Amino acid sequence: MNTDAADLQALSRSINAILILGVLKDGEKHGYQIALDVAEVSSGLFELRHGTLYPVLHRLEKRGWIQGRWNAKEGRRRKVYRLTADGLRYLDGEVDRFETLARGLLQLVRGPDNATA
Repeated sequence: MNTDAADLQALSRSINAILILGVLKDGEKHGYQIALDVAEVSSGLFELRHGTLYPVLHRLEKRGWIQGRWNAKEGRRRKVYRLTADGLRYLDGEVDRFETLARGLLQLVRGPDNATA
């Protein structure tokens, strides 16, 4: 068995983390803005609901991939998150992995001669 084979369950768990880390590359954001940016940048293809978003943010913060801080703006206290250097390294590795997976999937579905079409 190929030890580099895709673990589809792990892949599905990591997609939300990748979406969040990806939008945080532009700078720090609060949770609601992260969700809005994911939807906007993906043209509505991906959406993060609150019940999904905040547990993922807490997990990413615990792993040291993002850092949160409380910010009072316009009289409203919000937690804003920023991407850390470790988070950026993880994201870069995952982007490479996703590209490899996408090529493999397209090769399987389209055939080896049309995988990049």
